[in-house]
Amino acid sequence: MTVARITTLNFKAKEGADQIEETYKTNAPTEFTEAEQLLEVRVDETTLMFVSLYADNDAMERASAARTKRMDLNKDLIDSMDGKTGKVILNHSK
Repeated sequence: MTVARITTLNFKAKEGADQIEETYKTNAPTEFTEAEQLLEVRVDETTLMFVSLYADNDAMERASAARTKRMDLNKDLIDSMDGKTGKVILNHSK
């Protein structure tokens, strides 16, 4: 069963969001190797949303160490974080 982790980060400043946008785009595919799909969405100047799809909960949990490391490295840039996980019901693409 495919599962998703959705993380929304609100940054203290646009510059912090810009920095994370670039580093995630560059590094996430090698940091989260078990992710079947990675999405990064710029919601507004200071908000980014990240969606990661994993084959199952075990794969998602194995990625938690990389997620924690990334969050810890950037904690001074982040104003708030909201995280959710759940079962993927539909994953359609053309």
